[in-house]
Amino acid sequence: MLEPASPAFSLVGFVRIECERIHEEGTGAEVVAFIASILILVVGVGICFWFGNRRPPGTPVTWGEALLGGTYVFGLMLLAYGVVPNQWLKWADNELLWRPDRILLSISSNGVEFGNKAAQIGGRGRVLVNYQALRDILVAGIYGVMLGAHVVLWMAWQKRGRKLEPAPEIERTSAFGRPVVKKA
Repeated sequence: MLEPASPAFSLVGFVRIECERIHEEGTGAEVVAFIASILILVVGVGICFWFGNRRPPGTPVTWGEALLGGTYVFGLMLLAYGVVPNQWLKWADNELLWRPDRILLSISSNGVEFGNKAAQIGGRGRVLVNYQALRDILVAGIYGVMLGAHVVLWMAWQKRGRKLEPAPEIERTSAFGRPVVKKA
């Protein structure tokens, strides 16, 4: 039984022990949070378009609707540009252990090496690519995808409810009243 004076009984001691256990076991909490944030974002965007298809374009908006809609879209943008990339960085740092001391690739005059042997390769003009650089490249890609999706979704929102007009009929007579002949 734990005594009140022992460090494991105190809240700080309990939290420290639990954090060490989670770190050693690698529970997968970061990957679950990353995937959950993406799913919440997709569902949130789906709700926007579901609501937008129910409401005809040009319908007057009250100030309350505008405030709620603006707050909702701001929340989605906060999720897309803040939470999703943050969860990726936490997953890469904590569970994947993509740190600067883990070398992914080494390029030098002696050749190219991948993985663990990459740190030992020598030669002049050596270029080292570590896992942290790969992590940062991928998070920049996440921002790029989010920005591109943001633009595409705003365009789709602005064009909602429009009907495609049929192509105009081709005139069979010229401006001079003669029939148009197709040359073979």
